[in-house]
Amino acid sequence: MEAALETGIAVCWLRRDLRLEDNTGLYHALKSGRPVLLLFIFDPEILETLPDKRDRRLAFIHRQLQKINEEVSKYGSSLLVLHELPKKAFIKLLSNYAVKEVFTNHDYEPYARRRDKEVADLLAEHGVNFHTFKDQVIFEKNEVMKSDGSPYTVFTPYSRIWKNRLHSEGVLSLPSEEHLEHLLKMPKMELPSLEEIGFDPVEDHVPEADISEDLIRNYHNTRNLPAISGTSMVGVHLRFGTISVRQLVKKALQLNEVWLNELIWREFFMMILWHFPQVEHQNFRSKYDRIPWRNNEREFDLWRKGETGYPLVDAGMRQLNETGWMHNRVRMLVAGFLCKHLLIDWRWGEAYFAEKLLDYELASNNGNWQWAAGTGCDATPYFRIFNPDTQLKKFDPKLEYVKTWIPEFKAGYLEPMLDHQFARARALETYKKALD
Repeated sequence: MEAALETGIAVCWLRRDLRLEDNTGLYHALKSGRPVLLLFIFDPEILETLPDKRDRRLAFIHRQLQKINEEVSKYGSSLLVLHELPKKAFIKLLSNYAVKEVFTNHDYEPYARRRDKEVADLLAEHGVNFHTFKDQVIFEKNEVMKSDGSPYTVFTPYSRIWKNRLHSEGVLSLPSEEHLEHLLKMPKMELPSLEEIGFDPVEDHVPEADISEDLIRNYHNTRNLPAISGTSMVGVHLRFGTISVRQLVKKALQLNEVWLNELIWREFFMMILWHFPQVEHQNFRSKYDRIPWRNNEREFDLWRKGETGYPLVDAGMRQLNETGWMHNRVRMLVAGFLCKHLLIDWRWGEAYFAEKLLDYELASNNGNWQWAAGTGCDATPYFRIFNPDTQLKKFDPKLEYVKTWIPEFKAGYLEPMLDHQFARARALETYKKALD
């Protein structure tokens, strides 16, 4: 600690990178030649947006921070966890420590960009260097662009250039875990409890990621069948950075291109959000602003509770409500049903998913909802309307998934809230009239 007072320290600010392994910002902090203070901030501005005081995502973050704190204590160090607005947290840090440099990883969401600018400006006033690094994606911002320098808005050509660039450059992991002896020596500190930051304790029930060779090799055969464990469950781990995307891409390259494409879709939507931040609240394609959404609150409530009378839609919503997760094939169906069968604004569904999904990520959630509604980039055309009965016969023919989440299920368990053919015709007429 005395040496740190003389030379000053580096701070590594963890956000969406809650791991010690292959963490770019942490690696560069540990190689900076200064003792490194590991920092996490519970940001009230983010916490206030969480309506449920038993939020399982927060419990997952808290559990991961505890794991990190246990691990760094083996090196005679501690994780410092603050519950402050980030600017105030750094004012406090600057008054208590001789901070010379701050290291962190890029975050691409609009709020994060404003927050980071505010912190960077504060640090600059104090002569503290603020270093940020690419970590949660392979390619970011302007790294995969058209030849004229404009961003791609269609996935297939974007993914082609993404793969070409990957094959020419490779994937470089950074062994941050091998340099933890450079952490600042300090007594182990206790984390603030969930209650101290205004939340109730709850089991997070976040499933471990399954990136076994067997599952990834067979992913293209199993990913559309909600009754079986055929998906890797990496979404929440990528969201909070408990696993390195570089590790996943290396595995995908060896085992399954379909799985690799799913990882690329995530980066595509992040790139869209970076270049078109207005999509957070607006249609990507402005002509869809003319759609007269019905926005019937009673019908939205039936959809939300899983009481539409369409078994696969209802099973998906009940799985979401009970577990905080929903199978991806079913997500497409329930989103399409809300937007096209019920003509309810995609923003209503997006907000509900944001509240419930453990793996909620703004870019992907927004991109996928706009895809389902037909309003986004590279979206499904408005005239493509899933038939919930056909989807059930195709993807859950033995009703295994349905009976798991609707234990009272039997034929005619609920009268469908509206007829599919009627809903389809109404949607086609509504969209066509608005877009002509």
